[in-house]
Amino acid sequence: MKIFIVIASVFASILLFGQQLPQQTQYMFNQYAFNPAYAGVNNNWESVMNSRYQWIGIVDAPRTVTLTAHGPLKNQNMAVGGMVYNDIVGPTRRLGFQASYAYHIKLNRKINLSLAASMGFNQWLVDADKIAVNDSDDPFFSNGLIKSFSPDAKFAFYLYDKNWYFGASSPQLLHNRLKFQNVVGISDSYLANHFYVNGGYTFHLGSKFDLTPSLLLKYVSAAPVKIDINVRATYNKVVWLGLGYRTKDAIVAMLGYNHKNNVQFGYSFDFSTSNLQAYNVGSHELFFAIKFASINNTSVENPE
Repeated sequence: MKIFIVIASVFASILLFGQQLPQQTQYMFNQYAFNPAYAGVNNNWESVMNSRYQWIGIVDAPRTVTLTAHGPLKNQNMAVGGMVYNDIVGPTRRLGFQASYAYHIKLNRKINLSLAASMGFNQWLVDADKIAVNDSDDPFFSNGLIKSFSPDAKFAFYLYDKNWYFGASSPQLLHNRLKFQNVVGISDSYLANHFYVNGGYTFHLGSKFDLTPSLLLKYVSAAPVKIDINVRATYNKVVWLGLGYRTKDAIVAMLGYNHKNNVQFGYSFDFSTSNLQAYNVGSHELFFAIKFASINNTSVENPE
């Protein structure tokens, strides 16, 4: 079927780039988006919105909006959170949702371990009206949106003290096959298992300056490992500048502002270094975070 060929081609191209999940340059400010064990690390609730416009200049390039909210419960060992995202690439759209639970264990006076699991769903949509075909009477294009709905699960851990953190997570554990409504035939496309590893350390350079290198490693089967490496310098815990590098993809510059440790916003720009650099002028990303509902507990705050 023509529509099945189109759908297979779309998802084959996604797999070619490796990652089926949204990408964030300023991942260190929204760690919950890829590691649910981050929920409850700090003593307050936090909500973060991230908006990314990738590869400006390329028609139908990826656009992603992510919204997260998470925080500790009154029982100081437990935390919950949730996330929604909308990722648009050409005629395709991915909608996702997750709800998570985390349990924190105090290993000693300084170090805590958080273990978390989440459940949710992913919905893939293909807008057939945006696909040009030779046969305009093809009945599979008359319904507009072609949908696939799949449940999802994620497991993660997060080890941290006040100066450093190290964590890992594995989303799309259920490895579901994509099944599109109104399409005859069985798709060979799966939600591939992903693996994330993240870490960072804050060096205190006197009373005013902090230097925080961080890393996010991303791996999915049959694709090259991608590593985001960033270094951020913060003055008086208020303003920061940062530089980063994503392997085989981009060089990154970022800046941001922290207002009374309750409101944060930041901006980053990716300078493409891949073969796409001749066709785009870079990628923009904005994030906005707010902290609220402080819970008095004895957890060790994360350096981020």
